[in-house]
Amino acid sequence: MTLLGTLANCSQPEARSSATVAVATNFKPTLEQLAADFESRTDYEIDTVSGSTGKLYAQIVHGAPYDIFLAADQDRPRRLVQDGYATDQDHFTYAIGGLALWSPQDADITPDSLIDPGMKRLALANSDLAPYGVAAAQLLDRLDLTETLRSKFVFGESVGQTFAFVSTGNADMGFVSAAQVLALPEGARGSYWLVPRQWHASIAQDAVLLEGSKSNQAAIAFFAYLKSPQAQETIRLSGYRTE
Repeated sequence: MTLLGTLANCSQPEARSSATVAVATNFKPTLEQLAADFESRTDYEIDTVSGSTGKLYAQIVHGAPYDIFLAADQDRPRRLVQDGYATDQDHFTYAIGGLALWSPQDADITPDSLIDPGMKRLALANSDLAPYGVAAAQLLDRLDLTETLRSKFVFGESVGQTFAFVSTGNADMGFVSAAQVLALPEGARGSYWLVPRQWHASIAQDAVLLEGSKSNQAAIAFFAYLKSPQAQETIRLSGYRTE
């Protein structure tokens, strides 16, 4: 029997069960696709709560009733395992993200755009809360531009908020998730530079099934679904690597 067939057989039509997934903002659009596909195959429902990885982690530690945590890093899920909020058996890397310097304008974005005197505000995520902010900070350090550009920084709590700053014109350009840019219609992507992955630490994104949710059949089934070929293909098509 296939995995999805097993998931369907686990469902109980007479009493729909649900799971709440806490997801880093960069992955929210992809999670919505995955949840819709999963719900079409089973009688389970998936609710989502999005935010910065750091903020969601803090909420979990303080008792937020989440079932699954899809972080934008590996550190917080590992801490949850170490502190007993999840087990290593219920922990895996579900996606590897990429960083992009993006502007919704049609101007050709390159690394040299960072030193364009016309650029007044540069958005990036808070590195204390968001792994994409860590990657952006590492890149700027590598290019020896951190101090030069510091006065132009506009910080988002998450990479989703950073994306919003740029898309609304509150920043001229910004460091966002490559998947966020690639999710835009081709004619609406503006201009972007995909940062070489070797220029910053890997943005490996880990998932955990939280210990208090091991009796939640919807959570168990969705956690298994995330590893399925169908889910992994959706993740790849969204602009992430899966290995």
